[in-house]
Amino acid sequence: MKILVAITGASGSLYAQRLLNHLDPQVHEVHVVQSNYAQQVIATELPEGLRLPAGVKAHGLKSMNAPFASGSNPPDVMVVIPCTMGTLGRIAHGYSEDVLLRAADVVLKEKKKLILVPRETPLSLVHVKNFELLLLAGATLIPANPSFYSGAKTAVELADTVVARVLDHMGIPNELAPRWAEERE
Repeated sequence: MKILVAITGASGSLYAQRLLNHLDPQVHEVHVVQSNYAQQVIATELPEGLRLPAGVKAHGLKSMNAPFASGSNPPDVMVVIPCTMGTLGRIAHGYSEDVLLRAADVVLKEKKKLILVPRETPLSLVHVKNFELLLLAGATLIPANPSFYSGAKTAVELADTVVARVLDHMGIPNELAPRWAEERE
C-alpha cells in the first residue's frame, strides 16, 4: 500500500510520531509531508524532533514533483495527522496551493482513502460545515479524541487509542489499544 502521512501545525505531533512508528516501510511505501508550521509545533512538542523510520520518504511542501501530486499516481491512503482547521477548510474547498493540499485533492478525486485527524475545540459552524463537505466528498474524519476506557497510564498510551483507530481505518492490523469487550456476566 502507498501511504502519505501529512503533518500540519495543530497541536498533537505525538499522534503523527506514533502513527509513523507503526507503519512498516518494508511492507508499505510510506511518504511524509509537513506543513510549514508543523515544524515549529514539532520542535515544541517533540524534544527529539520527528523521527522518521528508515525507508520513509520525506517531501518538501512546495515540490509538485512528489509522486502523489498527480491523479496518475495517487496514494492508496492519505492521513492528515494532526489536522488544523485551516488545512481542513482548504481541503474541503479544493484550495491546492502546495503538495499537501494537492495530494488531498488528488486522493478525493481519485476516490482513494483520505483520513483527517482534526485536533481542535470548540468547533464553530464553519468547522462543522467543512466537516460536512469532506464527509460528502468521501473523507473519513477521526477527531483526536482519545478513549479513556483503555486504562492508559501515559500520554503515549492515550495517543495510541487514536492512532489505533486511524490504523483500523487504513486497514492495518494493530494491537495498540484494547478493544471494547463484551460485558462479563
